[in-house]
Amino acid sequence: MKVILLQDVKKLGKKGDVVDISDGYARNFLFPRKLAEEANNNNIHILNTKKENERKKKLAEIEAAQKLAAELKGKEIKIEAKSGESGRLFGAITSKDVAELINKNFNLSIDKKKIVMDTIKVAGSYDVELKLYPEVSTKIKVIVQQS
Repeated sequence: MKVILLQDVKKLGKKGDVVDISDGYARNFLFPRKLAEEANNNNIHILNTKKENERKKKLAEIEAAQKLAAELKGKEIKIEAKSGESGRLFGAITSKDVAELINKNFNLSIDKKKIVMDTIKVAGSYDVELKLYPEVSTKIKVIVQQS
């Protein structure tokens, strides 16, 4: 019997997969637990429509991330921080500080988790990577000045 999995099932498949299993396993285990439904023409058509909608949504998200990456590429952010004579900062610049400045200066909403950087403890110029989507990233320059 062919069934469409409604949830991930160990050793069988992932949600949305069409698998061929024994009738008893389907009727006695998967159907009562709402883990699967019978793969008839109507259900397969609904599944294909859902997969197509998910694919379109993912493409739109990737396109938006690429547009944002092109907009941010090569931008600079200047941060003034108190520091000692040798240029070491009193405190540190973290991804949270950089995210707040990006959001304020460019009117965006970038999460601090999407910023890949080490904590900055010395004044200078740094390249910071923004991972906007799993395959989409860009670099911006962060300039830390002594005040």
